[in-house]
Formats: sequence, structure tokens, C-alpha cells
Amino acid sequence: MEPHRERISTVPQPAVIFDVDGVLVDSYRPHFESWRRMLAELGEEFTEETFRGTFGRTNRDIFADLFGDKYSDAEVVAAADRKEALYREIIRADFPAIDGAAELIDALADADFLLGVGSSGPPENVALTMECLGCDKKIAARVTGVDVERGKPDPQVFQLAAERLGVAPHQCVVVEDATVGVAAAKAAEMACVALTGTATREQLDEADLVVDSLRELNAARMSALLD
Repeated sequence: MEPHRERISTVPQPAVIFDVDGVLVDSYRPHFESWRRMLAELGEEFTEETFRGTFGRTNRDIFADLFGDKYSDAEVVAAADRKEALYREIIRADFPAIDGAAELIDALADADFLLGVGSSGPPENVALTMECLGCDKKIAARVTGVDVERGKPDPQVFQLAAERLGVAPHQCVVVEDATVGVAAAKAAEMACVALTGTATREQLDEADLVVDSLRELNAARMSALLD
């Protein structure tokens, strides 16, 4: 009789990579207000219509689109730092969690999903969001704006998150809210869930699944997207 051998599962562990702004934190108003205040200090106007076209993009890309080469690299860095400091002041005072975010993270962690975040924002913003949601220890990989050279819709942010999680793209589901984020997820050859709010269902139709609330999601629905 052969000796007993412990069976080792060869099933790859699934992963979910969350965008942060608009997915885990309802950051629309705080970001708009921090941009508006910062640009007002520079004597620049900033409308909500302009703001809506910036979602999911890096600060340096937004500055380049808005002002070309009007400001030096050093001025852009200083302005971006000021804007993000204002943003953290706003959300620290009254954290606007997306409904169901903490519960979904808990459920996926309990179902043995690997969890990561892929954000265009600075690490300080991501860290504050994780802290306020109480999920620091459940997020195994974080990729932020300082880790990437190319912002969404380039797939770099999600590719790097998968690499840090130690999983292949086909094992990953991305949760996004912006059209550029959905495009980045698909370019990374990952399944994608899109949450409405920042954009409409029609604008997000490239995603594999579009939902109106994170409470529509669970481990089974995520797994189904990978089958």
C-alpha cells in the first residue's frame, strides 16, 4: 500500500484588483473641491465639466492637458502635492466610503481571494482610504501613481498589481468606475467589473459586468467571471 500523500491543489488562486477613487471611496466631491481650491490659489478656474473628464488619470497628465507647458515640472509637482494634501484633509474629516466596499473586501478575503489595489492616486491617499475602511491587512498588493510611468488607459497599473500578487492576468478581476480604467483592465487582458456613478452603463459597456452597487457583488459572481 502506498504511503499517504497530502494533496496539493493546483487550482490558481483568484485575485481581485480594486481601483480606489469611485470604487472604495466616494471621492468625486472631495477631488473636485481640492482641485478647485488648489487652482484658485494659482489664479486658475476649474469647472465641474472639466473635472469630469479627468477621472482615473494622473495629476501630471491632467496638468499637461489643461495647461500644456505653462507650468514648470517643479510647479506641477508642488501644485499636485498641495491638491492631494487638501483632498486628504477633506476625506479625513468625513470619510465617504462607497456603500458595500468594506463588506465586499471582507467577503472576498474570507473566500480566499488575493486582493490588491491599482490606483492613479498618491500612496498617502490610498493608505488613508485603506485605514478608514479598516482593510489594511487584507490588501496584499498596492500600486499607486508613484509606481507607474503611464497612467490609465495604459494597463501598467493593473499588470504591476498582478505581478505583485503573483498571479497571471487571467486570474484577475478588476473593479473600476471610470472608462479609462475599464480600458486599462481590458488592455491588461483581465476580467472587469464596472461600477456606475462616475460614468453611465452605456459608457462602461466594455466591462464584462456592470453593476449599480458593490452589494451586487460576491465571491461567486467574481469567480464566474474567471471561468
